[in-house]
Amino acid sequence: MNENDFLAERFEEHRTHLKAVAYRMLGSLAEADDAVQEAWLRLARSEAGQIGNLGGWLTTVVGRVCLDMLRSRTQRGETSLHARLPDPIVSEPATNPEHQALIADSVGLALLVVLESLTPPERLAFVLHDMFGMPFEEIGPIIDRTPVAARKLASRARRRVQGGAPEPDPDPVAQRRVVDAFLTAARGGDFDALVAVLDPDVVLRADGGKALPGGMKTLRGRGAVAGQAATFHRMATASTSRPALVNGAAGLVNTVGGELFSVMSFTVADEKITAIDILSDPERLAALDLTGLSN
Repeated sequence: MNENDFLAERFEEHRTHLKAVAYRMLGSLAEADDAVQEAWLRLARSEAGQIGNLGGWLTTVVGRVCLDMLRSRTQRGETSLHARLPDPIVSEPATNPEHQALIADSVGLALLVVLESLTPPERLAFVLHDMFGMPFEEIGPIIDRTPVAARKLASRARRRVQGGAPEPDPDPVAQRRVVDAFLTAARGGDFDALVAVLDPDVVLRADGGKALPGGMKTLRGRGAVAGQAATFHRMATASTSRPALVNGAAGLVNTVGGELFSVMSFTVADEKITAIDILSDPERLAALDLTGLSN
């Protein structure tokens, strides 16, 4: 094995972790792959033999690359939070190891949406410290801040996350029970049963892509979401719904005539649905990796 092959082999040992970091930072699987590839290119151009902690070095590089990508979004005037949902990861329990690493620690779509609302330095400080345990002494230099300033950024981000993304029930059986009740109510057109499973502050986000002017549509509150009962009923009776994990949470994969129509993710807390995220953008659905689902 030559030196380049050995270096590539060492890099591959860290790839899944690096993609998990990048996915949490960017909310885009394609961009996460780009960030990881850039980390490899930088490693290949470096004096790799002088790197003592390769995992830490690569995580720092991916963090910097993601920070640059987030700042570029801001400079271009993109408003990702309002324009689109983060990319969902659809799987079943105990399947694709990479999928399981990406969705570990309940990084649901609702949480990723809240992360989109943070500034790039806040998001990096929160992701690297709270999700991956990197010390602020290492985070600070990435964002050109002191460790104390990095700690403050993470704390500010943490408050936003806690206020915007309720902690989901950890029990997948409990989650599925509530989602099944929602689906039964939707199919039966039972308005009262639908209301009963919705949290008073439930948020519904629907991303239909370019077909819907204005980007992602958001409804807030039990009344507004339950007001879509007729739409839920129509779609539930017209489509075939298959249980799945969407970013580690109870979700549904919906097909019409055998064709993928939408992916729904539910955030369940205290036996109530606090968030419903629906991706029905045909272009993005066509790009989804559903290898984590058995036939």
